Order: sequence, then structure tokens, then C-alpha cells
Amino acid sequence: MSAYPTSIADRAQAAIGAAAIGLPPRALRLVPGAPVVRDGQTLDPDVQMMLRLMALEGRPAIETLPVPEARAELLRITASVAGPPPAVAQVTEVTVRGAAGPLPARLFVPHERAADTASPLLLYFHGGGWVIGDRDTHDAACRLLARSAGVRVLSVDYRMAPEHLFPAATDDAYAAFADVHANAARYGADPERIAVGGDSAGGNLAAVCAQRALAEGGPVPAFQLLIYPVTDNSSQDTASYRMFGEGFFLTASVMTWFRAHYFGADEATRSLDPAASPLLADDLASLPPAHVVTAGFDVLRDEGEAYAARLRDAGVTVTTRRHSGLIHGFVHVLAPRRGSRDAVLEMGGVLRAALAG
Repeated sequence: MSAYPTSIADRAQAAIGAAAIGLPPRALRLVPGAPVVRDGQTLDPDVQMMLRLMALEGRPAIETLPVPEARAELLRITASVAGPPPAVAQVTEVTVRGAAGPLPARLFVPHERAADTASPLLLYFHGGGWVIGDRDTHDAACRLLARSAGVRVLSVDYRMAPEHLFPAATDDAYAAFADVHANAARYGADPERIAVGGDSAGGNLAAVCAQRALAEGGPVPAFQLLIYPVTDNSSQDTASYRMFGEGFFLTASVMTWFRAHYFGADEATRSLDPAASPLLADDLASLPPAHVVTAGFDVLRDEGEAYAARLRDAGVTVTTRRHSGLIHGFVHVLAPRRGSRDAVLEMGGVLRAALAG
């Protein structure tokens, strides 16, 4: 399946959206209306335009769709805002070992690492609430991270709910890391420079993977790249949930839908497990260094920043970055020439430095 628009209608929509979002900032301010300011933050004009276009289109909310249709809808959305695929030297379909069998994965090799046999590597887990998303929806983001960081990126399709309830995804994430570390040469990776990362639910899996690797006494990741991660599934009682629960792409209601599918009938108990809510772990000391990225207009902002604070209090080397004008899901919005794309490039720079050796 292609990660980019294939139908005539989708290609036309992507072109119109990119052209509108690419207007000069002054023009952008005029089209969607007055600036949106909340919590002392101003919504990025590119993002404001994108949200306006999505509202005018009148597409159904994710949580109102059957799961197969929700998965197709996310692919359509991401394809419409990704822009042309960032060029890399090589893209290869591979498999990694999961907890219950092989998992499909996609390896992105940037030009500067094409001839290397022991490159730094980012093991990437996609977002989508453990229910939707795959290596196609996150293709553009992984390409840009590979290019900007100068590392190989291995994007893994873990088992998803509701077909596979918690903890299947977390088990797959840890099994994938263990497999890649043990067989680093297969992926052209240096086993001492393997990072874990991901966005949203994928950031949750990366954080849990690092905690489990440390707890089990095996090799641990060299670094964590946690992009607006879910860190507390037990509650939605934060200021960011109250301020941004509606109207900024990821809503409180869709998070409720994700959690219901992920945990099943035993949500109240399972959501308290640190393997579901890494913020609730008793001890975070000795975890690998981390870079925690949040978006200002995101329900998950506060729990991501709370996790970074707990890491720092535990003595872990951690850096944080809040992109105050952006929304959840910004890693997909790469067609504009500002904002989201620059944020991903910045992450690439942090990752490059962290895995430089």
C-alpha cells in the first residue's frame, strides 16, 4: 500500500491543501480567521489553515468509524498533508521478531549511511492509539528523520487492538528491540547505537520498551525519542485535556475510543500497569537519555512533560521541547515550509547528536 494519495480526488485534495497552507503568513492569518490563542500560546497559521480545511471537508470523526475504516481514514489524512516523499538512499521491506511471530517492518537508509555496515539506528514505533496507523502512515516522517539525523530508521508494525489487546503491542516492541540488538548486522546497525522512538502511542511503546529492557537486565537502548507520548492511560484529568479536548485533531473522545479498544473490558485495571502508563512506574532511575517532544495544542502535552520531569528528577539525562503552536500529529504535516517540518528536522538534529558515538 502506498503512503501517498492514489485516487484523483485524494491527489487533488492534497494539492489544494498544500497550496493553501503554503500561503505567506499574513495571507494565512486572513483566510481561517483571527489567531487562536490558548494558555498563552498562538496556534501556528499553517495548522490553523489545515484544521479549517478539515472542518470544511466534513470528514467523519475517527471514533465514529469501524476500525478498518478508521485505519483507512488515517492513511488518507496523512497522505494528504505529507507532501512529496523525502528522498533516501534505500527503502527495504524487512521483518523483525515480535513476541508472537514475525512483524513487518520498513528500513530507511539515508544517503550518508548507504555504505555503512554499522550505522546508528532508530527503532520507530508508529502512533495511532494502538488501533490505527502503520508504516505507511508514518513513511514520510521516518524518511525525514533518517535524512536529518543521518541514521537508519526501522519502522515496525506491531500487533494492534482490538485484534490483539494490551500487552501485545508492548510485548512486540520489546521483542523487536531485543531482536534488532541481537542481530544488528542484519539491519546494518551498530548495536551500541540503537535508539527507540515513536509518536503518541508509539512514544508510549518506546518508553515502556526502555523501562522493560532495564528491568530485565538485558541491553538497553542508547537513547529515547519520545514524540508527544502517551504516558498515563489511567486518567484524562490534566489541564491540557481540559483546554484542548476538542477542535485540535486529537480529541479527548478519540483517546477514550483508543483506550477502550486497547484494554478491552478490563481497562480500569490494565491502564494502571506501568507497561500501559510509564509515568506510573515506581522508579525511573538509570533509564537511557531521552528527548521528549510535545505540542502546545495537544491533550497529551501535560503527561508528556510530566514524564520528562520525572525522568529528570530520577537523574536521567533528558531534554524537552514544546512546539507551542503545533498540534498532535504534526510529524505528518510535512508539506508546508514552516512549523511542523522544522520541528521534525530539529528532532533529527537532536538524534544525530545523541547517536554520534
